[in-house]
Amino acid sequence: MKPIFYLTMLAWGAFASVYAATMPNVVIIYADDMGYGDLRANMPDCKMQTPALDGLAAEGIRFTDGHSSSGVCTPSRFALLTGQHHWRRFHGIVKAFEESSFEADDFTLPKLFKREGYATAAVGKWHLGWNWQAIQRPNPPSVKMEEFGKIKKAYKPEAFDWSRPIPGGPLSIGFDYYFGDGTINFPPFAWIENDKVLTPPTVMFDPELFEHPAEGPWGTRNGPMATDWNPYDVLPRITDKAVEWIGKQSADQPFFLYYTLPSPHVPVIPNKEYRGKTEVGAYGDFILETDVMCGRILQALKDGGFEDNTIVVFSSDNGPEWMSASRLPETGHWSSGPLRGIKRDLFEGGHRVPFVIRWPGVVKAGSVSDETISQVDLTATFAAILGISLQPNEAIDSYNLLPLLKGETVRSPLRVATVQNTFAEEFALRQGDWMFIDAPRGQLKGSLIPDKLLGYMEKDTTPGLLYNLKEDLSQHHNLYEKYPEKVQQMKALLNHYVAGEPCAPHAADQR
Repeated sequence: MKPIFYLTMLAWGAFASVYAATMPNVVIIYADDMGYGDLRANMPDCKMQTPALDGLAAEGIRFTDGHSSSGVCTPSRFALLTGQHHWRRFHGIVKAFEESSFEADDFTLPKLFKREGYATAAVGKWHLGWNWQAIQRPNPPSVKMEEFGKIKKAYKPEAFDWSRPIPGGPLSIGFDYYFGDGTINFPPFAWIENDKVLTPPTVMFDPELFEHPAEGPWGTRNGPMATDWNPYDVLPRITDKAVEWIGKQSADQPFFLYYTLPSPHVPVIPNKEYRGKTEVGAYGDFILETDVMCGRILQALKDGGFEDNTIVVFSSDNGPEWMSASRLPETGHWSSGPLRGIKRDLFEGGHRVPFVIRWPGVVKAGSVSDETISQVDLTATFAAILGISLQPNEAIDSYNLLPLLKGETVRSPLRVATVQNTFAEEFALRQGDWMFIDAPRGQLKGSLIPDKLLGYMEKDTTPGLLYNLKEDLSQHHNLYEKYPEKVQQMKALLNHYVAGEPCAPHAADQR
């Protein structure tokens, strides 16, 4: 029996090695608040310096019409990792010490990879919540604080038992490993590895840490901080950890890495070696540092011998912050490029983002696609690459982009329609060249400064907005009253989706 068993194990080992060699590794690099016009490959005449990401685009396919699910952070991340739009579950960002955005039985991208034998890791910004109540002490002490003009409370360090594991984080949705700090502007300000804080916070956040607060510490909330935490360490340290994790992988097991940058989100705090290196001030310097960190990830793949068998996706969670408008007169750089709108907006600039995919041997180098795609589509795409048929209740809004990556001719538009949303009760629908906004405005009430700077002086008085993006990419001309039948048709389809109908064919066709 021993020889037979031994030969069987040898055969299985050989099969496993061949399987691992044929299944591509996957790395998703996710920037934070990086606008469409902040990637030089999208805007060759812009002043930004993004050589590593430009090189990635030159070696892969660049999508000029790629979108995040939302105009803000948490919802876009949830949609990317589940293949379903965030608005089916929630709106808005997870606040400090709020619970996980996920439910135990949620289908997720890391679960998909893990059940196919992949090693999985998330490194960097999480901002999808943890079940903090599990480590919260009874009657947790807090202090009053003013946040955005409102009096709120901030927990003191002794409000939590930091020695205990924190449930509900990345490990709960399919990741084998996690390292990060949450976010630079949200407590706790401490390093978290897997599900435990490495150094317990013992003091409250110190804003004096920001030695170069060009656009920060705007929006930084008060809260517990570990004495070994420093905001300037975040980008290099999470990159060190991601590079280290890649270096531990082998050709015998495929891997999935979700590497999430907290930049160029405010506070804009480039490290000393990047300051003054660009023509776009601190923000341009921060973009450059972000690009260097991305380059380190790409180099780690090359050094490990993984480059030729790794799919790399680069994108951003939403458009640029409102401070991009204040930079415009001084630098001449508009982070949204040819688009109207910024972070939080339903206008294109709020959610049309940099979107690049490199897959050596499959994606033709230097390809450019104007097909409308969404980050929710990544799940169905990876399922197709792995040869997995999704169930009707899995990734219900996700389209398979594999034919596009292979350069095959597809029906255009590939997506029947694309739904955009940031705030409850305000939605937009993209269908072909047309975009319908089911609201009297396309931006947050307070974000009108960019419109004035860019010459949008007219005030819309219609109950909704309609644009032909092929003829009017910058959304200057509202056609709502000119095409009432188009408005009604798009509004009906939008209501159909918002009422619960899945967007993706594999889900909708089987219900």
